[in-house]
Amino acid sequence: MALAAGLPSPLRPLLRRGLCTAPAPRRALDLAGIYPPLVTPLSPAQDVDYAQLEGNVRRYAGLPFRGVVVQGSSGEYPLLAPRERLEVLRRVRRALPAGRLLLAGSGCESTRATVEMTASVAEAGADAALVVTPCYYRGAMSGAALVRHYTEVADASPVPVVLYSVPANTGLELPLEAVLALARHPNIVGIKDSGGDITRLALIVHKTRQEGFQVLAGSAGFLLASYAIGAVGGICALANVLGAPLCQLERLCREGRWQEARDLQHRLVEPNAAVTRRFGIAGLKKAMEWFGYHGGPCRAPLAPLSASQEQELREAFSANGWL
Repeated sequence: MALAAGLPSPLRPLLRRGLCTAPAPRRALDLAGIYPPLVTPLSPAQDVDYAQLEGNVRRYAGLPFRGVVVQGSSGEYPLLAPRERLEVLRRVRRALPAGRLLLAGSGCESTRATVEMTASVAEAGADAALVVTPCYYRGAMSGAALVRHYTEVADASPVPVVLYSVPANTGLELPLEAVLALARHPNIVGIKDSGGDITRLALIVHKTRQEGFQVLAGSAGFLLASYAIGAVGGICALANVLGAPLCQLERLCREGRWQEARDLQHRLVEPNAAVTRRFGIAGLKKAMEWFGYHGGPCRAPLAPLSASQEQELREAFSANGWL
């Protein structure tokens, strides 16, 4: 089988057994650019506030984003019902201007459920499916198991698939060997990697350069470094708050203006850490409100910020000149 040529040896038997029998190549989707992984605004009663969601999308339309992501980690997707996940997607699709990409999270714990959800997000208007690693039985999620999972999803998907590795949330990093194997699948177009290991990202870029496989940084904290080693863009929670500066950082990198890019990156590191690993989605939503976007509460069991946490969050932005 042609696809098996050059694969890491432990994974070649999977392809020879027919687990990667994708149709004709579909690698036509250019992912390059910056994407905010949209939050899901909620009412005080913790219902999805679709009007506020659409309002955020309309404001983001004024920024040079390549597109948006729905049902990523910032969207609280594990806390939403399947019908809510799909309705969020449909509302965003209607509000998003023509020409902007819409990536939708479709990952579930079982392969069958992921296949079904991927078909549903495609029908609802997604241009590509962002598929997070299944992780509940992480001890059984070997490289071979994950290659089998993603291959079956990609074989069945009517839209291109983007791998999603977010070990901070899943406790599981998609193994490098598995990424390299999956990069050869014609319907798997790239990866969002949120782990922050630049050596790993550089190896993925280097080892997949013949496949047209695209790497997206999963955090604003290492966006400049990711561009420097060949990533094509980023899906960054901070883009919900500081979208214009992140797009500016992208432009500086593409123009080779590295000193200016480095200065801007330095100012983004602390706010990014504050809205991700320090204070999470509650911090991200609170910061959005300071900049005129709709955040609202999180859905329980996620808790709101305390007064002291809110003050620390504000200091992370003000100390770097954003407030």
